[in-house]
Amino acid sequence: MPFEYYFLLGSAFVLGAVVGSFLNVCIYRIPAGKSIVSPPSSCPHCGHRIRWFQNIPIFSYLFLVGKCAGCGQKISLRYPIIEGLTGGLFVLVLYYFGLSPATIVYWIFVASLVVITFIDLDHQIIPDVISLPGIVIGFACTFAVPWVTWFDSLLGIALGGGLLLSIAWVYQFLTKREGMGGGDIKLLAMLGAFLGWKAIFPLIFIASLCGTFVGLPLMLIRRENTRLALPFGPFLAVSAIIVLLWGPRLISWYLNFLR
Repeated sequence: MPFEYYFLLGSAFVLGAVVGSFLNVCIYRIPAGKSIVSPPSSCPHCGHRIRWFQNIPIFSYLFLVGKCAGCGQKISLRYPIIEGLTGGLFVLVLYYFGLSPATIVYWIFVASLVVITFIDLDHQIIPDVISLPGIVIGFACTFAVPWVTWFDSLLGIALGGGLLLSIAWVYQFLTKREGMGGGDIKLLAMLGAFLGWKAIFPLIFIASLCGTFVGLPLMLIRRENTRLALPFGPFLAVSAIIVLLWGPRLISWYLNFLR
């Protein structure tokens, strides 16, 4: 492959890592109700204002040996992990969709999923400030993605939100307890907006499968009962990325397997 191709992939990783650095701010500040643009980044322990050369994604963490330059307190390893994860996702999106408007759309998409995943893991909430605008943005972006029409997106919103809402109602009726939050319903509506209605059932299937493989071992390790609470948002996010990148291949394999 030509050098220019690897240069583009490397540039996508750098861009994703920079975006990931900003996502770290969003993950910390959005649940706290703080502004994501002001004040500038600072150490949560001592308030030390982080200078630009101390805020270079991944490299600054390695250079500072994972410690604050002001107080010496340890910096969470999750910061460079999120930067590297976002960079890797940006590379995958560029690899599969090339230099096209769809790549920009799906960069926005995967970045929002990273924020949703880690906020849901930390607080078991999916902020409306991400999911609700995401529904509108996903619908609007279909005009830049030729394989998902505006009608597919509209059906995806209705089917995604409506299907999970129905499941939640049935579960609550049968068990007399809430099993799925409204944030998950809005998130699936957002996923339907970006990916179209055909993605909804594979999304739920893969997310449920992932949740089973993760939840059952956790219940055995913790010796908890079936009421062990696990946020469903991260599983929906992971399944959305799988469907985005490998959905057509998975569906083709599944149909061939049934023959």
